[in-house]
Amino acid sequence: MDVRFVARNVELQNSVKDLMEKKLGKLERFFDRILDTQVAVDFKRGMYVVEITSNINGMVMRGEDYAPDLRKAFEKSLKNIERQVKRHKDMLVDRLQLKTKDISFELETEPFVAEEEKQEGGVNIVKVKRFPVRVMTPEEAALQMDLLGHSFFLFRDGDTGDLNVVYRRKEGGYGVLKPE
Repeated sequence: MDVRFVARNVELQNSVKDLMEKKLGKLERFFDRILDTQVAVDFKRGMYVVEITSNINGMVMRGEDYAPDLRKAFEKSLKNIERQVKRHKDMLVDRLQLKTKDISFELETEPFVAEEEKQEGGVNIVKVKRFPVRVMTPEEAALQMDLLGHSFFLFRDGDTGDLNVVYRRKEGGYGVLKPE
């Protein structure tokens, strides 16, 4: 597993980096297909904010937490990621036992890319994100959306091949937007 560190408003000592790498390495006992991990550390308003983003065989999982102590913030973020990895692995095992669908461990060829955009036509578009659209079921898309902490998620339906959007409803539950 490749680990990258990003430090903002704080300087990370090598001993802290080594400790973080060692603890992140323990994630591989839960799931052995963790491709890479990024640890972003920031210091805001007297608190350390630690965000861990892991690419787990094409699924992006993110854990973020904060504390006055850097190590405590890291531990809390790591627990978030561990919980997500365990839940993802359980879902894969359940799906294998039900034999409802073949699971592919193939990697997407196109990585995530973010581009800065200037103002166009009176609408202030601040950022444009490009990402590979994966084939999945609405249930898998809802799970991926929850893992990322987003309120909506774009995916390609495995049955129809159409682009769909799953979103979190204010009243609770999820909704799916399908094209006509």
